[in-house]
Amino acid sequence: MTVFDRLVALLDARPVAYEVTRHAPVRTSEEAARVRGSPLASGAKALVCKADFRFVLVVIPADRRLDGAAVRRALHARSLRFATPEEVAEVTTLAPGAIPPFGGLFGLPTLCDERLADAQRINFSAGDRGISVAMAFADYVAVERPTLGTFARVLEQE
Repeated sequence: MTVFDRLVALLDARPVAYEVTRHAPVRTSEEAARVRGSPLASGAKALVCKADFRFVLVVIPADRRLDGAAVRRALHARSLRFATPEEVAEVTTLAPGAIPPFGGLFGLPTLCDERLADAQRINFSAGDRGISVAMAFADYVAVERPTLGTFARVLEQE
């Protein structure tokens, strides 16, 4: 089964509504928001990180940047870094940018920035850079049961 197939099976096993959209492959959160026709802030950016010696999935609004210090505090970790593309592939079988915000699909703990709730409906890649899913944030939390907290900060203006 592909990651997309496993995601759909997970969602179908629960009483949640979701929409699947197929589109041209995208590489950035900005491209994804454009092709989805959705606000950047509704994008659930899933980041595989290595905290000390374990991998975790951190989900943040696409219009924000990871707050590494907050994640380290939440995990009681001394170190935190982004997983390399090779590590992401090894842990998830996917390329960066294709990862859905469901760490449970990969045996990873999931931390989610609670400000994603501001969007009410979230959008995310579904195992492929050309497939997106939209669903209510409340339904996402009910299915994944992530650790909620403040794990992101505002992007600096360039």
